[in-house]
Amino acid sequence: MNLSFKNRIALHYMIATAAIMLIIFSVIFFIVRSTVYRNLDSDLAYEAHRHTDEIVVVGDSLKFINKLEWEEKEHREVQVNPVFLQIIDKDGKLMDKSPNLKHESLAYRSHASSRDHINAELHNQAIRQVQIPIEQQGETKGYILAAMSLESSKMVILKLKNVLVFSFLTVLIGLYFISRYLAGRSILPVSEISNTTKRITKNNLNERVNLPQRKDELYDLSSNFNELLQRIENALERERQFTSDASHELRTPLAALKGTLEVLIRKQRTPEEYIDKIGYGLQEINRMSETIDQLLLLARVDSGKSLDAGMEVSLPLVIDEILARHKELIEEKHLQITTHYDAETDLNTPQYYTMLIMENVIHNAIKYSHQEGSIKIGIERNEQGIVCTVEDRGIGIKKEDMNKLFNSFFRSDALAHRNIKGNGLGLSIVKKAADAIHARVHIESELNRGTKFTIVF
Repeated sequence: MNLSFKNRIALHYMIATAAIMLIIFSVIFFIVRSTVYRNLDSDLAYEAHRHTDEIVVVGDSLKFINKLEWEEKEHREVQVNPVFLQIIDKDGKLMDKSPNLKHESLAYRSHASSRDHINAELHNQAIRQVQIPIEQQGETKGYILAAMSLESSKMVILKLKNVLVFSFLTVLIGLYFISRYLAGRSILPVSEISNTTKRITKNNLNERVNLPQRKDELYDLSSNFNELLQRIENALERERQFTSDASHELRTPLAALKGTLEVLIRKQRTPEEYIDKIGYGLQEINRMSETIDQLLLLARVDSGKSLDAGMEVSLPLVIDEILARHKELIEEKHLQITTHYDAETDLNTPQYYTMLIMENVIHNAIKYSHQEGSIKIGIERNEQGIVCTVEDRGIGIKKEDMNKLFNSFFRSDALAHRNIKGNGLGLSIVKKAADAIHARVHIESELNRGTKFTIVF
């Protein structure tokens, strides 16, 4: 059966409620029916025992002693719920009966006990009957059979049954429509999510689902859907940013390389000129290659994907490796490097991201330091975590540029430092790598006095 989600909720709720109602109504019906029969059986037992005292035993004969009074009473008044009485001997032979039985007789059950109450028919009407033994000196002389009409009791039970069945069906039908209405209101966030997805396109990812007021499962669903949209939007934004950055940064070296080659082929050149122009072209190619590598690295860090992100490495070991790689530049600028950290303390950090962060921070410190300058690197563990500081006495950063340092391709006062190579991607990589491992980066700088990086892992 192909039902909508709303109708399925209503149907399942109705089935569950129907099962509970069926049990409750059945219990009510059987309790009422049992009570009706119990009251009727109590009246029957009372009448049978009361009229047992009016039986006289003469030899093998059993008789009622006041039948004339019964007949006169029947003529004087109408009995609302008459009692039918009958006496039989121990062999089942009819001895005597009440006048209201007339030519009819009650059915004898040879295997019935004194506690058995049975349903029978008399004058084509339902009756309730009990059979009690008549004893004299411990010997059973016969049985007295007492019966009362069951019609009124059956009518009460039948009416109760009809009321319960009608109520059951009416409640179920009403319950279905009520639960369907409530289910429709309850899944409004789901419908809104569906409508939102229909409106979303690649160029329109700013749509969001309104969160329900109650923080329940539907609230979580809507919130998770909004977070999914945000991640998709961020991914597409990163893709657009990567494309824009790549085209922007590669256009300049390509234009320079193209212009150099065009000038080179306009006329015959000397071998020295060819060597000079080709060397310049190779520098531009190397610059493009470095920019592409950094852009790809930035995209990889931004996406949070890394094969060895879970591996850890000693932070002092990382710093020593980085300093060794830049040994030539350090010696060229005659820099003094001072390191301070406790080798016996556990200073392990995520290998992949730590390498990205420290490589760019230390390389910047070396690159922007003055000739014969100094760089101090310290590591300590405190209540915040592992704190690493890299402090140089270089050119420093303008105060108004401090809030732009992590923007891609931003370089503070780049025109004043044309001799320092760079493309402004290093600190952007540092920020995204730090965010990936929930590290914090703080920068303090003063123009022409130096810069201090503090990284808390």
